[in-house]
Amino acid sequence: MPTEADIAALTARVLWAGFGLGVAFGAVARRTHFCTMGAISDIVASGDWARMRMWLLAIGTAMLGFNAMVAAGWVQAGHSIYAAPRLAWLAHAVGGLMFGFGMVLASGCGSRNLVRAGGGNLKSWVVLLVLAAAAYATLRGIAGVLRVASVERVTLALPAGQDLPSLAAQASGWPRGVLALVFGIGLGGALIAGVLARKQGRSGDVLLGGFGIGAVVVGTWWVSGVLGHVAEHPATLEESFVGTASRRMESLTFVAPLANTLDWLILFSDASRVLNLGIVTSAGVLLGAALVALADGSFRWEGFGGVEDTANHLVGAVLMGVGGVTALGCTIGQGISGLSTLALGSFIAFGAIVAGGWLGVRWQIRRIERGA
Repeated sequence: MPTEADIAALTARVLWAGFGLGVAFGAVARRTHFCTMGAISDIVASGDWARMRMWLLAIGTAMLGFNAMVAAGWVQAGHSIYAAPRLAWLAHAVGGLMFGFGMVLASGCGSRNLVRAGGGNLKSWVVLLVLAAAAYATLRGIAGVLRVASVERVTLALPAGQDLPSLAAQASGWPRGVLALVFGIGLGGALIAGVLARKQGRSGDVLLGGFGIGAVVVGTWWVSGVLGHVAEHPATLEESFVGTASRRMESLTFVAPLANTLDWLILFSDASRVLNLGIVTSAGVLLGAALVALADGSFRWEGFGGVEDTANHLVGAVLMGVGGVTALGCTIGQGISGLSTLALGSFIAFGAIVAGGWLGVRWQIRRIERGA
C-alpha cells in the first residue's frame, strides 16, 4: 500500500503532466483556430466545414485512443463521470441547448475563451469570470438546487453503464474490452476516415487541430486513469484517482474546472482547497495560447464594443455556466472527452449543444438582417 508521501508525490506528477497537456491544448487551439462555436457558425453562415471537420477528427481520435486503452485493460469508462447507469437525458438535453446558445452570445465556449484570453482578449476574461460564478452557483448554490429539483429528476435507469460497450456486453455476453475496440474502431475510425476522405480534411490545420486536440484528450485520460490510479488509497482504503476533483478518472473539460479555479483563488488560505487536474489544465491552456500569440505576433488587447456587446457576452457566460454543469460538460467535456467513452448522455449533450449553437447563430443572423 502506498504511503501518504507516495500519494503526495504521485499527485504532483499528475498535476504537472496535466498542466503540460493543457499547454499543448492551448498552443494547438491557438495555432489552428480550433473553435467549436466557430465550426457551427462557419457552416451556417458560409457552408465552410473546415473547423467542423477538425472537431470531428478530434472526436474520432479520442474515441479510438480511449477505447484502445479500455481494450488493453488500462482504463474503464465506468470510472469516469460520463458512463453511470443513471441516464439524466433531460438534463443533458436542456443543459446542452443552454450551453450551445450561450457560447454563440459569448463568442466561444469555455476553452475558446481561455485561448482568446491568452491572446489578450479582455472580453474573454470577463466571460470566464462570469461563467465560473454561474457554474459555481449551479454546482453548489441556488441554481444547483433548481437543477436537482427539476431536470435531474427525469432519468432512465439502465442495466449497465451507459457507454455503448458496457450496454452491448450486458446484452450479448461478449467481453467489454473486445466490444470497446469494435466500437472505438467502428465509430472513431469512421469519423477519421470520413474527414480524411475530403481534401479539406487533409489540410495542415485540420490535421494538427484534429489529431492534436484528440491526442491531448487521450493523454489526459491516461494521466488521470493510469498514472493517477491508486488501487488502495491509504486514507480511505478504496480505489482512487489522485489529483482529480471528483476522485474519479477525468479528462479535459472547461466548466466545473473554472468554478473550482474561482473557489481555489477565493478560499486559497483554506487548506482543504487544493489544486486539481481541471484547474491546472485550464491554466495550461491559458499559458499555451499566450505563448503562441506572443510568438506569432497575434497578441493584442481587445475590449467590448458597446453596451449590447457587453450584455450578450454576460448572458452567454451565464448560460454556459448553468448549461455546462447541467449537461455535465461543454463542447470539450462532453463533445470530445465524454464522446470518447461512447456514453449515451454524451451523444445527447453533443447533439443539444450543436442544436443550441445553430439556433444561436440563426438568431444572430436574423437580428443583423432586421437591423440592416
